[in-house]
Amino acid sequence: MDLCSLCRLTPNDYQNYLAFTFAIEEINRNPYLLPNITLGYEFHNFIYSHWRILENSFILLTGQHEIPNYMCRRESQCTAVLTEMPWGTSAQIGPLLELYRFPQVTFGSFDPTLMDTGQCPSLHQMAPKDTFLALAMVSLMRHFHWTWVGLLITEGQKGLQFLSNVRAEMDRNGVCVAFVKMVSTVSVSYLSAVKKHEILTTDTSSANVVVIYYDTDSSNEVNYHIVQSLVTWKIWVTNSQWHADLAGRDFILDPFHGTLVFSHHHEEIAGFKTFLQEATPFKYPEDTYLVMYWYKNFDCLFSESDCALKNCTPNASMAWLPPNRFDTDMSDRSYNIYSAVYAVSHAFHAMLVEEVQRQPLRNTQVMTFHPWQLHPFLKIVQFNNPIGEKANLDYRRKMDSDYDILNFWNFPDGLRLKVKLGTFSSHAPHGQKLILSENNIDWAIGVTETPRSVCSDSCNPGFRKSPQEGKPACCFDCTPCADNEITNDTDMEQCVKCPHHQYASTERNACLQKVVNFLTYDGPLGKALAGTALSLTLLTAAVLGLFVKHRDTPLVKANNRALSYTLLISLTCCFLCSLLFIGRPNTASCIMQQITFLVVFTVAVSTVLAKTITVVLAFKVTAPGRRMRHFLVSGAPNFIIPICLLIQLTLCGVWMGTNPPYIDTDAHSEHGHIIMVCNKGSFTAFYCVLGYLGSLALVSFTVAFLARNLPDTFNEAKFLTFSMLLFCSVWVTFLPVYHSSKGNTMVAMEVFSILASSAGLLGCIFLPKCYIILLRPERNSGRKFLGTHTQSKNL
Repeated sequence: MDLCSLCRLTPNDYQNYLAFTFAIEEINRNPYLLPNITLGYEFHNFIYSHWRILENSFILLTGQHEIPNYMCRRESQCTAVLTEMPWGTSAQIGPLLELYRFPQVTFGSFDPTLMDTGQCPSLHQMAPKDTFLALAMVSLMRHFHWTWVGLLITEGQKGLQFLSNVRAEMDRNGVCVAFVKMVSTVSVSYLSAVKKHEILTTDTSSANVVVIYYDTDSSNEVNYHIVQSLVTWKIWVTNSQWHADLAGRDFILDPFHGTLVFSHHHEEIAGFKTFLQEATPFKYPEDTYLVMYWYKNFDCLFSESDCALKNCTPNASMAWLPPNRFDTDMSDRSYNIYSAVYAVSHAFHAMLVEEVQRQPLRNTQVMTFHPWQLHPFLKIVQFNNPIGEKANLDYRRKMDSDYDILNFWNFPDGLRLKVKLGTFSSHAPHGQKLILSENNIDWAIGVTETPRSVCSDSCNPGFRKSPQEGKPACCFDCTPCADNEITNDTDMEQCVKCPHHQYASTERNACLQKVVNFLTYDGPLGKALAGTALSLTLLTAAVLGLFVKHRDTPLVKANNRALSYTLLISLTCCFLCSLLFIGRPNTASCIMQQITFLVVFTVAVSTVLAKTITVVLAFKVTAPGRRMRHFLVSGAPNFIIPICLLIQLTLCGVWMGTNPPYIDTDAHSEHGHIIMVCNKGSFTAFYCVLGYLGSLALVSFTVAFLARNLPDTFNEAKFLTFSMLLFCSVWVTFLPVYHSSKGNTMVAMEVFSILASSAGLLGCIFLPKCYIILLRPERNSGRKFLGTHTQSKNL
């Protein structure tokens, strides 16, 4: 049984041939696989020539290349052909082999476009799928936060498929494409040609990371000519097909130092390095390429007489050569051709076993078969290769490959070292697919830390991303967040508004808890108001005591002692009720504030009204027989107080029964503070009771104003007029100021109005009387009192 291999033989691909022969020798030594059968092979090297490729194909099939369909081959022909190129990429090999239904096993990279068996039923692919190559590369980008990445891809079906996959993954993960360069592979006949492409130009300089997808299954070489002046020590991320080219002489330049390569994961094949060490032209004299290798690398002399090598370096081995000349680590394609030899062998073994079981052979009978009979067995073959890894040729059962991430290091004279950095497994749980050892990475020359590749610098917390018009999403401006909005992470697209009980920090990167604030006794404003209220309370109490002490004097008696006492007591309560507005509010205090304020002020104002009416009645009703005089003598004006108070209590009851005051918070008046205030509940009811109180004050002011010129030594109508004028002025001023104030200022304004109006009543009505009692006692004598009108005796 023979195997045929049809592939190119260059310094970069020579390892493939050695892996091919190593697998055949290993199988021939295996007593359990193809026993009593020696596995042979033919190796056809093709060059970049349409005619040479076609010629090799005819030789492989017929033994000659001159007369089509004429078989001159006497010895057994090949069982299957192992090719590096997929059927669809070689217009010469594929149709010809398919015409004879000749089994083809490719060991190049997996081509998803050839999975339709109806298109090429004789083709079987050995390489694992590259389904997750795009995800693996994008995972690496996200790991290093590279969001601005260039793509350099060879033209072809696989290149376009990878471009579609990687763009989709980049979009899903927030990575933008900086540029896309498609490099064409132009067909060249007869001679191996090198076509140069200037791929890095000024429009590609913004990306520090470039992904290279290189499809080496193409039959044409492409050398990427990178202009040194335009390379700024970029980071190259590439697939395993680039692997062999990096080991060659074309890429020994410093810009490729630190390249990151995604290579298919496979275990090391035992014995392969030993085989390479022992492979010499003296052991395999028929291998002319190995002879050339020795002659070129080990200072040999070539004898023309017997065509033999002489005076070579003693005990020389290919393992001595640096990696840029020969790499002893098995590449992906070498591993694939190694597995492909085993796949064909296992399929042929299964076919032989089935044939023997179906029809036992006689001693003289020789088993014969045609290559096309191997197809069913190639489709179903599944085996474990010598290192224990499962393999098959059915694309439906192929497992998605895991990847090793390699780092290429450059040394002088083109020496290279491959360092494994980590792995990517599509089968691992989310968040554990990529495992990477960053400490072992040697970046490009001149890069001392993890490189950055972004279109725009990240927006720090406190800023949001603002897209730049006409540019990808990775290009943006950083806009500060608005008031009371934050971002607590980098590159956030929207600012988040802080809750009402929190406020944004100065940097706008965190929401801080607002301080609950209210008018307290500890603050300077609270202390001032409370001190004023207590001082006025003591002063009012002192005045009350003074009046009680001098209750029998004409001055006190002439101004109706009972009403004076009532007014002083109500003013004392007015001063004290202001203290209810200071301190932490609660539901009870909010209700008590308004009820107490309205009740005591209603009593005070109605008392002033009673005093005013009493003065008017005393001077205007002088006829002894009139009924109004009877009302004055009987104390009827004193009933004004309870009547007015009853009306006010009724209004308050309606207010409290419908929508009473409650605790409210003001989170907007002061930055960083929540002001606790008492909400009036129903402002309509509040204005009604306040309007009622104002109407009482207005009536009192009007009556007092009309009685201001009545003659009497102790006539207090003028003082009542001034007190009501001051009272009304305070509360008229209070309304607009109260509505324009917020927070603690609003509460303080209300307290100030209470104290100011109460102090006005106390000062205007009782300060002149105290002056006479204390400093002008002679005016408070009986003789002074006798000189007044007789009506004053009844006051």
